[in-house]
Amino acid sequence: MTTKTLIAALIGLPLALPALAAENPMVGGAAMYPDKTIVENAVNSADHETLVAAVKQAGLVDTLNSAGPFTVFAPTDAAFDMISDESLSQLMMDEHKEQLAQILTCHVVATNAMSDAIAGMIADDGGMHPVPTVGGCTLQAKMEGGKITLTDEQGRTANVTIADVRQSNGVIHVIDRVLLPAM
Repeated sequence: MTTKTLIAALIGLPLALPALAAENPMVGGAAMYPDKTIVENAVNSADHETLVAAVKQAGLVDTLNSAGPFTVFAPTDAAFDMISDESLSQLMMDEHKEQLAQILTCHVVATNAMSDAIAGMIADDGGMHPVPTVGGCTLQAKMEGGKITLTDEQGRTANVTIADVRQSNGVIHVIDRVLLPAM
């Protein structure tokens, strides 16, 4: 697996961007701007400091700053807190960079998928939709209580807590659990 596989011309555009930014939800106490990349916005979220550090350690900054489009299911710091300090420290070591990159890319889909599109695919598939990720994992998406949930290959479930955070190179959906590949 390589990270390379990851994937103002119009006069009215500058006027439209502030309106779009107002529609984007706040994440981690910070405004998320649709004219900035996933990384440019994530670094401002107080709820995603561990994710940003992990993306840097895994060498995925350039990838997630590229054109995309990407859908990122972004675990919060509280989601990373569910992992033991020892396990997280080991993952952040240079010798585990490849494993960290795989875990992170199992949160990335090589398309721009807004929540209404995901919900439509879930409905079309009879209540559950397989979501193949850039990291080679397949997540299972379903609706529970009107919200999207994702189940990883180990049977762990994450809830989308903030959906449809538009980025210049895709969309972020904030989740409450780190998703893992089959080991």
